[in-house]
Amino acid sequence: MYDQKTINFMNNNKSKTYNFHVHGMHCNACVLLIESELANYPGVTHVKATLSSRSVDVSGDFGNKTDEEVAKFLSIPIQDNGYTLSLEKQVEMSKWSDFKIAIPIALLFAVLFVVLQKVGLVNLISSGSVTYGTAFVIGIVASLSTCMAVVGGLLLSMSATFAKEGDRVKPQILFHIGRLVTFFVLGGVIGAIGSAFALNVSMTFVLNLLIGLVMLILGINLLGVFHFTKKLQPAMPKFIGKYAHEVSKFNHTLTPFLVGIATFFLPCGFTQSMQIYTLSTGSFLEGGLTMLIFALGTLPVLALISFSSWNIKNSSKAGIFFKTAGLVVIMFAIFNLINALAVVGIIPPIINF
Repeated sequence: MYDQKTINFMNNNKSKTYNFHVHGMHCNACVLLIESELANYPGVTHVKATLSSRSVDVSGDFGNKTDEEVAKFLSIPIQDNGYTLSLEKQVEMSKWSDFKIAIPIALLFAVLFVVLQKVGLVNLISSGSVTYGTAFVIGIVASLSTCMAVVGGLLLSMSATFAKEGDRVKPQILFHIGRLVTFFVLGGVIGAIGSAFALNVSMTFVLNLLIGLVMLILGINLLGVFHFTKKLQPAMPKFIGKYAHEVSKFNHTLTPFLVGIATFFLPCGFTQSMQIYTLSTGSFLEGGLTMLIFALGTLPVLALISFSSWNIKNSSKAGIFFKTAGLVVIMFAIFNLINALAVVGIIPPIINF
């Protein structure tokens, strides 16, 4: 038998678990952002998002609201990041028609890339390795992709915290300084670790092959038409990102700087592919510069997010952009894979720059 205290608790506990479909969920960063935003929302006691089913389980007490009303209520904290909850399953809209515009733009970029590479004005591909130019371009694409949704979410959350006190510019500057410094220092550390292991040709080939495969998966995911590949995308442990998101809500002078540091560990496949590459450099300076230049590539868009509510994902042309970006990333991945195979003599050189 239960005592009176337990019975009263059971009678007063009106917590209920709801399952909602999430519209707008694309990657592991989305999972982290949705869980972090909903976990601290009034009435919520537990949250569990699942990428494979694009759904979220939410437990809490929401009074006499109907399931539809709860879905609308819980959509409020995540709608600015492009997500909504509903009782209906998300209909996959591949929008193959977007390729009519995306393919010509991507081909134009490819032709321009080859011409500039031939005349020596840019050097994006070199002997199977990732050049600084490639790192910068990948940074630009990463900053516009859904993989950086969590970084944008951190920025918006932090901005809202400090904007309440009228301090808008200084926190943003500290965030970007923290991000750039950390990417250089930790990128250098990863490069130095690579030198300690004295990577041989075979190991370097394996790493370059892994980079190419990760980029290929990222590119396919950006196309938004083959959803099974989302399960193959690597991800950082979620608890790291959750801690970073919690830190962003603290109102302390050093918070923006610490959040900038934390972005190095967030679940972005592009960042992780660059981290894998820096291991193969075997150099603190080269590894640090690679990660720094990648971070500089993300800077313009992240700075824009810092001072506005701009979000490419909510744009009417988002489908065309992501498909174009996906095709460009796939191109880089194929170039990297071909050159990596050619360097170790598995295949003859096919693309000779």
